[in-house]
Amino acid sequence: MTERTEVFSAFRDGFVQAQEEEMSLEDFLNLCRTDRMAYASAHECVLEAIGKPKLLNTAEDPRLSRIFQNRVIQTWDTFSEFYGMEETLMSLYAYFLHAAQGLEERKQVLYLLGPVGGGKSSLAEKIKKLCEKFPIYALKDSLSGRVSPLLENPLCLFDRDKFGPQLEDRYGIPRRALTGIASPWALKRLREYKGDVTKFRVVRVMPSVLNQIGIVKTEPGDENTQDISALVGKVDLRMLERFAQDDPDAYSYSGALCLGSPRCVEFVEMFKAPLKVLNPILTATQEGNFKGTEALPAMPFNGFIMAHSNEAEWLKFRNN
Repeated sequence: MTERTEVFSAFRDGFVQAQEEEMSLEDFLNLCRTDRMAYASAHECVLEAIGKPKLLNTAEDPRLSRIFQNRVIQTWDTFSEFYGMEETLMSLYAYFLHAAQGLEERKQVLYLLGPVGGGKSSLAEKIKKLCEKFPIYALKDSLSGRVSPLLENPLCLFDRDKFGPQLEDRYGIPRRALTGIASPWALKRLREYKGDVTKFRVVRVMPSVLNQIGIVKTEPGDENTQDISALVGKVDLRMLERFAQDDPDAYSYSGALCLGSPRCVEFVEMFKAPLKVLNPILTATQEGNFKGTEALPAMPFNGFIMAHSNEAEWLKFRNN
């Protein structure tokens, strides 16, 4: 096989691997026995993609010993292109490590602060690329063939207290993995199935920065016109002819928190946005869910929010 053919074959294999793969709910639960990444949180996926750190004793290097005062620091091959950011990278790794363990960091916004040209955007792009490494398993309606607009994990259907012991004994799924709630879309499908969860299908999709699949970027709009619909979505006026205003199928899940629910929402220059727009971020991070603009049940948010801004914007926000 020539080098040219190998390139084409690798491209085709990568394209095929990125396509959706459908399975039954029972098959998904059996998959969870052998693949813990099938039910891993967004923080766990990024942590696994970063890899284990290498310990570097700076006392053995005359140059590094003066910079790091003979301390032992952590380095990663994943971040080999970032120079002079060792302290930042260690803090970043600690954030994902503690969040993956279910500690308080899981409820915090990952905020990158620094001067212009300090590498904030480059680091944010790297984190988003790491989010693409592991697939997302989402619910699919077997009747209409539609995938959940929030790409919610099938485990959201099971209550931790009620079904946690059974899932742990039979499928080896730890109770901590049952952290989410079912979306209004999934609850409506469940009513249509009359409680038969086996009618749900599960689809495997690959996160994509380019196609905004599980990973999305948002930024402040005009101060006079921007509202929370940029984050939580809004009702689709075209669907009101067929559905009631408070029907889950009449809602447009186009907000950043909806699109980035399974993985990551990047908020550029977050503190330039009006304070009222930031309120859904508080509930999404603290409670793992957020409210839409209509009278619908709360929607799950299982990802993390990554924000960054310049020091001037942070000081302006802090002093207000």
